[in-house]
Parts: sequence; C-alpha cells; structure tokens
Amino acid sequence: MNDDLRTLYPWVKFSRERLFAWAEALPGGVYTQERPDFAYGSLRNVQAHIADCYAVWVGVRGLGEHHGRVDTTAVHDVAAMRRVYAEVDDMMERAFGAFTTPDEVFGLAVRDEVLPVTQRWLVMHPITHEFHHKGQMLTMGRILGHPYPPGPDTDLGVPGDVSPQP
Repeated sequence: MNDDLRTLYPWVKFSRERLFAWAEALPGGVYTQERPDFAYGSLRNVQAHIADCYAVWVGVRGLGEHHGRVDTTAVHDVAAMRRVYAEVDDMMERAFGAFTTPDEVFGLAVRDEVLPVTQRWLVMHPITHEFHHKGQMLTMGRILGHPYPPGPDTDLGVPGDVSPQP
C-alpha cells in the first residue's frame, strides 16, 4: 500500500491513546458500567465494537483472516482493552503490507449485495467508524458524570504530536 494510510494510522493511535488515558482515570467500574440506554451498553463495549469493526472489514474481508468478536467478559479494564487494540494494530500493519492496490475497485459480497470498495476504503471505514463512536463514548462519560477534561482533545493527532512511520 502506498504510505499515506500507514502515515495516518499513528495519528489515529495517538488520539485513541488519549481516550484510553481518560478511561483509565475513571473511577472503578465506570468503564464497564452497563447502561441499557447507551449504545452497546458501556464504554468498554463500544471500544469492543470498534475493534470488531476493524477485524471484520480489514481482517476478515480484506485479509481473509478469521477473527472472532471481542469477548467483553474477558475485558475487565482498559489494560485488557489495550491488549485487544495491540492485536488490531498488528492486523493493520499486515494490511498495510498486503494491500498493494489501494484504489482498485472490487466487488465485496456483504449479506445480499455486492459493494464496490477499495482496499483504501477497507482501512478508512473502521477509522471513521472509530471516531464516530469515540464521540459517543465522550457523551456517555458526560452523562455518567465524568466528562473528558479540558486540554488536549481526542481529535486526530497533529504531525507535531506524532512521529508517523514512513
């Protein structure tokens, strides 16, 4: 794959790290607190859903790998979720090496339809999906009484913050 997405991904990880640091600072039990009125039920479950999105679109559909869903019963804290995302990061590195025709359109069978996608789209879809759900997590934190603190936000890291890999 050309290097633009490989360069972008460390910025995504940098912003994810800010969210992880906030989640680690939450009082015990808040990260895993189940709320039926929240998307996916808890902060942890939203992050599991995001990791599942990477696994399905990049791992299964892009790389042809087998990936199961994140077992949230085994993810009791942010440290365990960091381990899940270390696996996501490894998978993304495999994709950056394997996706050699990033802008070539191909048909991807999904349920009862064939989607015209590219390898670049398979990478960008879970990234944009992650940022969408990150906003939900921050809203959930405010509702739970634990807003994200003032200071650096969780938007995409800027080049001065991150040393992207060539």
